Amino acid sequence: MRALWLWGGAAGAAIGALAGGFAVAQESPESLLPPGFDTPAPAETTATPAPLPTAAPIAPAAPRPAQPLPSDTGATDAPAVPTTLPPVSQLTDDELRDLPSLEELEALTTDELDDLFGLKPKYDIPPAARRSLAKVGVISRDEGGFPAASLSKQPASLVRAVLSATKTPLVSRWGHILMRRALASRLGTPDGMSPVEFATLRARALNAMGEYAVARALIQDVDSGNWSPDLANAAVTAFIAEEDPVGVCPYVRFQGAPDAQGARAAQWTMISAICDAYAGESVRASSQLDRALNDEIAPAIDVLLARRFAGAAGRGQRAVSIEWDGVERLSPWRFALANAVGEPIPEALLQTVSPRIARAGATAPMVPLAQRADFAARAGAEGIFSAQALIDIYSEIYSNTAIGGELGERARGLRSAYLATDVAGRVDAMEGLWNEAASAGEVDAYWSRVLTSYAAARVPASEGEVSRAGDLIASMLAAGLDRDALDWKPLVEEGSYGWALLTLVDPDGGVVGSTGLDAFADNDPSDESRKSQFLIAGLSGLQRIGATDRTAFEERLSMNMARNTRWVRMIERAAEVNNPAMVALLVGLGIQGNDWAQMTPLHLYHMTAALSAVGLEAEARMIAAEAVARG
Repeated sequence: MRALWLWGGAAGAAIGALAGGFAVAQESPESLLPPGFDTPAPAETTATPAPLPTAAPIAPAAPRPAQPLPSDTGATDAPAVPTTLPPVSQLTDDELRDLPSLEELEALTTDELDDLFGLKPKYDIPPAARRSLAKVGVISRDEGGFPAASLSKQPASLVRAVLSATKTPLVSRWGHILMRRALASRLGTPDGMSPVEFATLRARALNAMGEYAVARALIQDVDSGNWSPDLANAAVTAFIAEEDPVGVCPYVRFQGAPDAQGARAAQWTMISAICDAYAGESVRASSQLDRALNDEIAPAIDVLLARRFAGAAGRGQRAVSIEWDGVERLSPWRFALANAVGEPIPEALLQTVSPRIARAGATAPMVPLAQRADFAARAGAEGIFSAQALIDIYSEIYSNTAIGGELGERARGLRSAYLATDVAGRVDAMEGLWNEAASAGEVDAYWSRVLTSYAAARVPASEGEVSRAGDLIASMLAAGLDRDALDWKPLVEEGSYGWALLTLVDPDGGVVGSTGLDAFADNDPSDESRKSQFLIAGLSGLQRIGATDRTAFEERLSMNMARNTRWVRMIERAAEVNNPAMVALLVGLGIQGNDWAQMTPLHLYHMTAALSAVGLEAEARMIAAEAVARG
């Protein structure tokens, strides 16, 4: 069995090189004002002025020139202009040769003139409207996020290493949801790290998870004038995935494209031209794209799609014909721009869609509904889509009579799961959806459990359906409907599949005896008894199993939850200092992978234990139950 995260290579070296320990999470933020600014100024005393003489009239004072208001950085946006220019006679020969001629000046665009004379500001947001970088994020604590000061006192090297090493999607739907919540929270910056770097690392991690919409929202919480080249590159990934390359234009127009290599450099060149087109510089945009096509900086299809997108600005761009002949694969750029301009993508290329494109396509409203349904399966299983969002897609499919075939049949099956006249018929409809997903091998049949979650919650607990209670309970828990699932607790047989799931999610459950655990392990159909391993690991982390039974089952199931690793030491330490945000980030780091076969009981045990210790027991229970359901 392969561990979910192998602590070797560059990531392991980065973690091993961390200096310093954890700091206890700080509930109340420190004052952001400089020393002295939070001390009230002494009250001014006003002396009674002497009466002015009336004999001689007072000449009116000369008007004072208006002074620019200082910005929060201590500098104004306007470049310093000398009051008197040096005479031409004082210029050197080299300076004279560098002066452009009148014809050259007339040929320059407004942007080029601004660059030449240093007139281009960093950005066009008035000082009063600029946002503080003290806290960056999408959701505050009142909205479900983590406390703002959660990471403020943590070592920058630790936070940097954890976020930098989060480079792939997560195998757990509930782990994904928890990680997204941590990354999107409105947080203060760790000591020793700049706010822009912190935002960049979080945006990269969100992009790696397929959470492009959240990454874009996080990036937009930073004024474009404060973007670094690294944040701009993270922004390009998110904005292209969201079919919105124009979103980075404020940065491009005021700061210019950052230095890049290879395909990324070509993308910046094409985006710069697109931004020029939408800024009214249609001639310049056409010239740039013509040059890009002639210089072959990118495949012709990429430049032609950029030209079509620029032409949508309606500024005199030429008509563009898109030819897909010879295109062998669909890249994120091609998928995004083709959908943005309404260019049909050949069916053969749609068969080459990568998981990364599928995650982006699931949330793209311009993608045809039937195609989005295929992408939504992955998004639902991974946690990008909520259960309600997945159900909404199939509701639209049902109402669209033009969509037939398997998708139409699936939508009708979901409707029967809700509205069949008898309970058995509703459960039959759900079972049909589960079996179809499993036989088709579509990503992971778990998405079908998410799809039927609310329909399963409508099935009353009864002896008549107790034989199928395990699958109904697994479906409810996929959407977090644990209270509905617990209605089955008096009916499920001890040691059954449904009993194991309810044992993990029951917030009032006590220590579990060995009788039910023995029965479950004896009838475990999973490879290498993985479901039993995850059940023991989850109960151990939740402290719901006795020490003697735990030792016995570890030996019986060939488990070793005592092994010590760098990740284990870190998550234990984060739990010791009661830092929920850091525990959540470490859970996300340790649960990376593309398959549940990469998950180990060791990881599950320490995740559930740490989450429970910092007050996130509900999340711990859901992750443990999901492991048993999908193991």
